[in-house]
Amino acid sequence: MEAEIDGFMLFLATERGLSAAYQLSVRQSLEALATHLEKQSLPLSDVGTDELTAFLAARKGDGLAASSLRITTVHLKIFFRWLAARGRLPMDPAEPLLSPRPEQHLPETLHPCEVKALLDSIDPNQPLGRRDLAMLELFYASGLRLSELCSVRLEGLDLDEGFIRVTGKGNKTRIVPVGGRARDSIAAYLTNERPQLVTKRTSSEVFISVRGTRLSPDRVRQIVKERAAFAGIEQSIYPHLLRHSFATHLLEGGADLRVIQELLGHADISTTQIYTHVDGARLKAVHKKFHPRG
Repeated sequence: MEAEIDGFMLFLATERGLSAAYQLSVRQSLEALATHLEKQSLPLSDVGTDELTAFLAARKGDGLAASSLRITTVHLKIFFRWLAARGRLPMDPAEPLLSPRPEQHLPETLHPCEVKALLDSIDPNQPLGRRDLAMLELFYASGLRLSELCSVRLEGLDLDEGFIRVTGKGNKTRIVPVGGRARDSIAAYLTNERPQLVTKRTSSEVFISVRGTRLSPDRVRQIVKERAAFAGIEQSIYPHLLRHSFATHLLEGGADLRVIQELLGHADISTTQIYTHVDGARLKAVHKKFHPRG
């Protein structure tokens, strides 16, 4: 089977032009299959759908997550389709395989009181306090992704009208409203703190470091964690948690799911629908806690 795998890798590299990282991922899946077949003393010519199903079941038994099993299934499908198309197998045994259903992980959220405690704990009169408060207010007010916040530019801000222009996934631009408190915090930072951080190397990114350069995503994650620790919040805090909280609190307040989809920049409404599960889970928890027969 080693020669077949090498041939397929060459096909992916030369004819499909796929990345080295993707090729490595495919090779790992196929080499795992080769090891499994070798243990079973099964030649490639004897592999059918049942044998591939048994291999996937063994991978699941080894602790492979559903998402990884889905990827492995895709790798098997493209490999055996390639073999069958070139006449190296009489039929494609992977064609009937069904991918495992993706696991539904409900996003974590903060309670509004926790968000308030986090934001109220930041003293704007302390060094970098205005910058950090403006960042966290914007995360929560507009539901931005980490990459979007890091790349926000001065020309994308319209604080008078209360909007911000961001570029999200797929290089798609959207206009997002900015709440009053976030606008005030950003204006205070731009007026009273950012000018002192500007150097000759500074470009037009809104949020910059003490060296005048654009803040990296890792540094923003660190700032959020440090600010949460200072606020006494024991839960693990990360930027995307504020985005989840933004969406969940809007839904709880009665916002339409389509509006939330637009604000988050989701291409598909099914991505946004995860927040309906969060809302339902919370309602069930409240019912169980407070209803006499919950």
